[in-house]
Amino acid sequence: MQYEQFKSILLDRRSIRSFTDREVSVEDIREIIDCARYAPSDTNSQTWKFIAVMNKDKIKDIEAMTWDALHRTAERAEADGKSREGRLLVKSFGPYATAFSDAPVLIICLATPYQSKFREKIFDPIGFVDEAEWAEEGIKSSCLAAQNLMLAAHAKGLATCPMTGPVLLASEQLREYLNIPEECQINMVISLGYPAEQPGRLPRKEVDEILEIVR
Repeated sequence: MQYEQFKSILLDRRSIRSFTDREVSVEDIREIIDCARYAPSDTNSQTWKFIAVMNKDKIKDIEAMTWDALHRTAERAEADGKSREGRLLVKSFGPYATAFSDAPVLIICLATPYQSKFREKIFDPIGFVDEAEWAEEGIKSSCLAAQNLMLAAHAKGLATCPMTGPVLLASEQLREYLNIPEECQINMVISLGYPAEQPGRLPRKEVDEILEIVR
Protein backbone atom coordinates (compact mmCIF):
# COMPACT_ATOMS: atom_id res chain seq x y z
CA MET A 1 0.00 0.00 0.00
CA GLN A 2 1.21 3.49 -0.82
CA TYR A 3 1.30 6.14 1.89
CA GLU A 4 -1.46 8.20 0.27
CA GLN A 5 -3.77 5.18 0.30
CA PHE A 6 -3.14 4.65 3.99
CA LYS A 7 -3.65 8.32 4.76
CA SER A 8 -6.96 8.26 2.90
CA ILE A 9 -8.17 5.42 5.15
CA LEU A 10 -7.01 7.35 8.19
CA LEU A 11 -8.58 10.68 7.22
CA ASP A 12 -11.86 9.31 5.90
CA ARG A 13 -12.70 7.20 8.96
CA ARG A 14 -15.60 8.71 10.87
CA SER A 15 -17.42 8.01 14.10
CA ILE A 16 -20.76 6.78 12.76
CA ARG A 17 -23.91 6.69 14.90
CA SER A 18 -26.46 5.69 12.27
CA PHE A 19 -26.36 2.27 10.64
CA THR A 20 -28.26 0.35 7.99
CA ASP A 21 -30.06 -2.91 8.75
CA ARG A 22 -27.46 -4.92 6.84
CA GLU A 23 -25.96 -7.65 8.99
CA VAL A 24 -22.26 -7.88 9.70
CA SER A 25 -20.85 -11.35 9.14
CA VAL A 26 -18.95 -13.29 11.78
CA GLU A 27 -16.15 -13.62 9.22
CA ASP A 28 -15.81 -9.83 8.98
CA ILE A 29 -15.78 -9.52 12.76
CA ARG A 30 -13.06 -12.13 13.01
CA GLU A 31 -11.08 -10.38 10.28
CA ILE A 32 -11.04 -6.99 12.01
CA ILE A 33 -10.18 -8.60 15.35
CA ASP A 34 -7.32 -10.32 13.53
CA CYS A 35 -6.09 -6.84 12.60
CA ALA A 36 -6.63 -5.58 16.15
CA ARG A 37 -4.40 -8.28 17.64
CA TYR A 38 -1.42 -7.06 15.64
CA ALA A 39 -1.32 -3.77 17.53
CA PRO A 40 1.82 -3.13 19.58
CA SER A 41 1.72 -3.83 23.30
CA ASP A 42 4.10 -3.49 26.22
CA THR A 43 6.56 -6.41 26.04
CA ASN A 44 4.12 -8.10 23.64
CA SER A 45 1.78 -8.70 26.57
CA GLN A 46 -1.29 -8.38 24.29
CA THR A 47 -3.51 -7.10 27.08
CA TRP A 48 -6.77 -7.13 25.16
CA LYS A 49 -9.90 -9.14 24.70
CA PHE A 50 -13.10 -8.45 22.77
CA ILE A 51 -16.74 -9.43 23.17
CA ALA A 52 -18.83 -8.99 20.00
CA VAL A 53 -22.53 -8.70 20.86
CA MET A 54 -24.58 -9.49 17.75
CA ASN A 55 -27.95 -9.96 19.44
CA LYS A 56 -30.02 -6.78 19.00
CA ASP A 57 -32.10 -7.50 22.11
CA LYS A 58 -28.95 -7.67 24.19
CA ILE A 59 -27.68 -4.43 22.66
CA LYS A 60 -31.00 -2.81 23.61
CA ASP A 61 -30.59 -4.18 27.14
CA ILE A 62 -27.17 -2.51 27.38
CA GLU A 63 -28.71 0.72 26.11
CA ALA A 64 -31.44 0.49 28.76
CA MET A 65 -29.01 -0.12 31.63
CA THR A 66 -26.97 2.87 30.46
CA TRP A 67 -30.02 5.14 30.36
CA ASP A 68 -31.17 3.91 33.76
CA ALA A 69 -27.78 4.69 35.26
CA LEU A 70 -27.77 8.08 33.56
CA HIS A 71 -31.13 8.99 35.08
CA ARG A 72 -29.98 7.85 38.53
CA THR A 73 -26.94 10.09 38.21
CA ALA A 74 -29.16 13.01 37.19
CA GLU A 75 -31.45 12.36 40.17
CA ARG A 76 -28.45 12.46 42.52
CA ALA A 77 -27.39 15.76 40.97
CA GLU A 78 -30.87 17.18 41.51
CA ALA A 79 -30.84 16.00 45.13
CA ASP A 80 -27.58 17.90 45.54
CA GLY A 81 -29.19 21.09 44.25
CA LYS A 82 -27.80 20.77 40.73
CA SER A 83 -30.98 20.09 38.79
CA ARG A 84 -29.84 22.15 35.78
CA GLU A 85 -26.68 20.12 35.43
CA GLY A 86 -28.70 16.92 35.85
CA ARG A 87 -31.08 17.91 33.07
CA LEU A 88 -28.18 18.82 30.79
CA LEU A 89 -26.56 15.48 31.52
CA VAL A 90 -29.61 13.59 30.31
CA LYS A 91 -30.31 15.87 27.35
CA SER A 92 -26.76 16.43 26.08
CA PHE A 93 -24.75 13.40 27.15
CA GLY A 94 -27.49 10.78 27.00
CA PRO A 95 -27.73 10.50 23.20
CA TYR A 96 -23.95 10.21 22.91
CA ALA A 97 -23.73 7.67 25.71
CA THR A 98 -26.22 5.39 23.96
CA ALA A 99 -25.44 6.06 20.29
CA PHE A 100 -24.73 2.35 19.80
CA SER A 101 -28.38 1.33 20.17
CA ASP A 102 -29.09 0.82 16.44
CA ALA A 103 -25.79 -0.86 15.58
CA PRO A 104 -25.90 -4.48 14.35
CA VAL A 105 -22.85 -5.26 16.50
CA LEU A 106 -21.50 -3.86 19.75
CA ILE A 107 -17.90 -4.72 20.55
CA ILE A 108 -16.88 -4.56 24.20
CA CYS A 109 -13.16 -3.81 24.44
CA LEU A 110 -11.47 -5.21 27.51
CA ALA A 111 -8.03 -4.75 29.00
CA THR A 112 -6.63 -7.90 30.52
CA PRO A 113 -4.01 -7.89 33.31
CA TYR A 114 -0.49 -7.00 32.25
CA GLN A 115 1.72 -10.04 32.63
CA SER A 116 5.22 -10.58 31.28
CA LYS A 117 8.49 -12.23 32.19
CA PHE A 118 9.86 -8.78 32.97
CA ARG A 119 7.13 -8.12 35.51
CA GLU A 120 7.44 -11.56 37.09
CA LYS A 121 11.25 -11.68 37.27
CA ILE A 122 12.20 -8.03 37.69
CA PHE A 123 9.44 -5.47 38.13
CA ASP A 124 7.36 -7.05 40.89
CA PRO A 125 10.29 -8.29 43.04
CA ILE A 126 11.72 -4.77 43.26
CA GLY A 127 8.34 -3.03 43.58
CA PHE A 128 8.93 -1.14 40.33
CA VAL A 129 5.47 0.52 40.23
CA ASP A 130 2.19 0.00 42.06
CA GLU A 131 -0.73 -2.09 40.81
CA ALA A 132 -2.58 0.92 39.39
CA GLU A 133 0.28 1.55 36.98
CA TRP A 134 0.06 -2.00 35.66
CA ALA A 135 -3.67 -1.51 35.11
CA GLU A 136 -2.85 1.55 33.01
CA GLU A 137 -0.45 -0.52 30.91
CA GLY A 138 -3.31 -2.85 30.03
CA ILE A 139 -5.57 0.04 29.01
CA LYS A 140 -2.89 1.66 26.84
CA SER A 141 -2.32 -1.47 24.80
CA SER A 142 -6.06 -2.15 24.55
CA CYS A 143 -6.55 1.33 23.09
CA LEU A 144 -3.92 0.66 20.43
CA ALA A 145 -5.75 -2.52 19.45
CA ALA A 146 -9.06 -0.64 19.31
CA GLN A 147 -7.60 1.85 16.83
CA ASN A 148 -6.39 -1.01 14.64
CA LEU A 149 -9.89 -2.46 14.80
CA MET A 150 -11.58 0.77 13.71
CA LEU A 151 -9.20 1.43 10.83
CA ALA A 152 -9.58 -2.16 9.61
CA ALA A 153 -13.36 -1.87 9.78
CA HIS A 154 -13.31 1.32 7.73
CA ALA A 155 -11.04 -0.26 5.12
CA LYS A 156 -13.63 -3.06 4.74
CA GLY A 157 -16.50 -0.60 4.21
CA LEU A 158 -17.80 -0.89 7.77
CA ALA A 159 -18.26 1.93 10.25
CA THR A 160 -17.51 2.28 13.94
CA CYS A 161 -17.93 4.65 16.84
CA PRO A 162 -15.93 4.32 20.07
CA MET A 163 -17.85 5.21 23.22
CA THR A 164 -17.38 5.12 26.97
CA GLY A 165 -20.94 5.94 28.08
CA PRO A 166 -21.80 2.43 29.28
CA VAL A 167 -18.38 2.18 30.93
CA LEU A 168 -18.70 5.46 32.83
CA LEU A 169 -22.32 4.92 33.83
CA ALA A 170 -23.01 1.20 34.07
CA SER A 171 -19.76 -0.73 34.08
CA GLU A 172 -20.76 -3.06 36.92
CA GLN A 173 -24.15 -3.81 35.37
CA LEU A 174 -22.44 -4.47 32.03
CA ARG A 175 -19.88 -6.70 33.72
CA GLU A 176 -22.59 -8.77 35.36
CA TYR A 177 -24.74 -8.92 32.23
CA LEU A 178 -21.92 -10.26 30.03
CA ASN A 179 -20.15 -12.27 32.75
CA ILE A 180 -16.95 -10.28 32.35
CA PRO A 181 -14.24 -11.52 34.75
CA GLU A 182 -13.25 -9.15 37.55
CA GLU A 183 -9.63 -9.10 36.41
CA CYS A 184 -10.63 -7.55 33.08
CA GLN A 185 -11.09 -3.79 32.82
CA ILE A 186 -13.87 -2.54 30.54
CA ASN A 187 -12.09 -0.05 28.32
CA MET A 188 -14.71 1.12 25.81
CA VAL A 189 -17.51 -0.08 23.57
CA ILE A 190 -17.38 0.20 19.78
CA SER A 191 -20.49 0.11 17.62
CA LEU A 192 -20.01 -1.68 14.31
CA GLY A 193 -22.12 -1.84 11.16
CA TYR A 194 -22.65 -0.50 7.68
CA PRO A 195 -22.97 3.29 7.67
CA ALA A 196 -26.26 5.04 6.99
CA GLU A 197 -24.58 8.45 7.03
CA GLN A 198 -21.43 10.02 5.65
CA PRO A 199 -20.48 12.97 7.84
CA GLY A 200 -17.75 15.30 6.71
CA ARG A 201 -14.36 15.75 8.27
CA LEU A 202 -14.24 17.60 11.54
CA PRO A 203 -11.66 20.34 12.03
CA ARG A 204 -8.40 19.38 13.66
CA LYS A 205 -5.77 21.41 15.45
CA GLU A 206 -2.88 22.44 13.25
CA VAL A 207 0.29 20.37 13.44
CA ASP A 208 2.21 23.31 14.90
CA GLU A 209 -0.27 23.49 17.79
CA ILE A 210 0.39 19.92 18.88
CA LEU A 211 4.00 19.30 17.87
CA GLU A 212 7.17 20.42 19.62
CA ILE A 213 10.41 19.47 17.94
CA VAL A 214 13.48 19.25 20.16
CA ARG A 215 16.75 19.32 18.20
